[in-house]
Amino acid sequence: MNLQEILYKVSIRAVQGDTGITIRDVQTNSAKLRAGAVFVAVKGTHTDGHQYISQAISKGAVAVVCEDMPVEPAKNVVWVQVENTAAAAGYMAQNFWGQPSEKLKLIGVTGTNGKTTVATLLYKLFTALGYKCGLLSTVQNQVGEQVVEATHTTPDPISLAELMSRMVEAGCTHAFMEVSSHAIHQHRIAGLRFNGGIFTNITHDHLDYHKTFDEYIRVKKQFFDFLPSDAFALSNADDKRGAVMLQNTHAKKEFYSLKTVAEFSGKIRENNLTGLIMQIDEQEVHFRMIGEFNAYNLLAVYGAAVSSGEDKHEILRCLSILTGAEGRFDYSVSAREKVIGIVDYAHTPDALLNVLKTIKKLRKGHEQIITVVGCGGDRDKTKRPLMGEVACEYSDKVIFTSDNPRNEDPATIIHDMETGLNSAARRKYMAVENRKEAIRTAVHLAQPEDILLIAGKGHEKYQETKGVKLHFDDKEVMMEMFEALGK
Repeated sequence: MNLQEILYKVSIRAVQGDTGITIRDVQTNSAKLRAGAVFVAVKGTHTDGHQYISQAISKGAVAVVCEDMPVEPAKNVVWVQVENTAAAAGYMAQNFWGQPSEKLKLIGVTGTNGKTTVATLLYKLFTALGYKCGLLSTVQNQVGEQVVEATHTTPDPISLAELMSRMVEAGCTHAFMEVSSHAIHQHRIAGLRFNGGIFTNITHDHLDYHKTFDEYIRVKKQFFDFLPSDAFALSNADDKRGAVMLQNTHAKKEFYSLKTVAEFSGKIRENNLTGLIMQIDEQEVHFRMIGEFNAYNLLAVYGAAVSSGEDKHEILRCLSILTGAEGRFDYSVSAREKVIGIVDYAHTPDALLNVLKTIKKLRKGHEQIITVVGCGGDRDKTKRPLMGEVACEYSDKVIFTSDNPRNEDPATIIHDMETGLNSAARRKYMAVENRKEAIRTAVHLAQPEDILLIAGKGHEKYQETKGVKLHFDDKEVMMEMFEALGK
């Protein structure tokens, strides 16, 4: 493909050289670059691609797309100056890979909590309905049945285009994608054409990146602002920002709700450890999933499938037998003492609150709720006291521990969590810095039929400390401790 074709829809300020040259690849990472490629110098949050232009040229880049032209641009390459290289990379990747998003029915899911479950359920549902589908999620990416490891909630534009191209080649007709606020802000979804967008909810998260809650809301809203007029925009009417999200969208506006009148309304009839019984569109359906938060997730998936033209009865039939994503209210029961162990990705105050409220409702009698929780290092520090407060308010015993400390001292993170505690809460908790020992302590404290929640990491199979990721699986450790301590 020639460079001019690859630059279709890119906002160009200046060109130096022949844009008719043939391009063999598009890259934003100079380390991955091969001869004949165009290098896009993206200004990222940690590094500026402009610093790697000379390296890219030495490796064989025949064209460079940049925001800032060098004082003496090299004569042997084509230079293209653009308004925004991050946005340009999205359009260029889609152009180079043959516009794969336009060949798929692509549905994006955004919000603070529930993105992974909703995207995964959509993938499982449409697969059960007979379609070949793709999935782009925090837990994993899938091209049909093939699993592709996920490194980010939303991949970079080059990886996205390549993955979607593989989906098209494999015969996929639908794709379901988590859309993170970082991805929207960093233009990772530039150039994609969505057939629908879903808003789950918005709560306290990522303020280390977005700085203010208003900015976080504004970024999320941008996703809906740019949906095309023939797409659908489905929002949670029970979230106080649900209507705001769709204010300026050109897409068809629709809402789902458990509490008010909406296009897709549901009612919870029963909620226990065997699952949810809900009334949706005058039909009573038993689902395998548990908790009010999953009732919202199921309703969002149902609404999106109906909006996509699928049969209501078939949707509910298939949904009724599906399970959610790994590490989302993922529960096991110990062999001897029937201790219920729940592993959940809850890493925001609101997500933790939802899980603990659900557990309280599931209690049959006076079972203790024992919670193991930490907060990630190098992330939003303002939520730490709130996490500590929520854990102690809704649990009988709490153990603060490490999550992914990254480059911070775990003791400092735990201290930040402690600042949210009143005197009553302080009597409920202890600090055990080592996460494995914290889980061991919780299992040791558990009496028969108590409920143990291990929160924060969910599906993750590692713990990151000082740039090193070591194998760590909450569920695996919990099951080992059940066995070792004779539970």
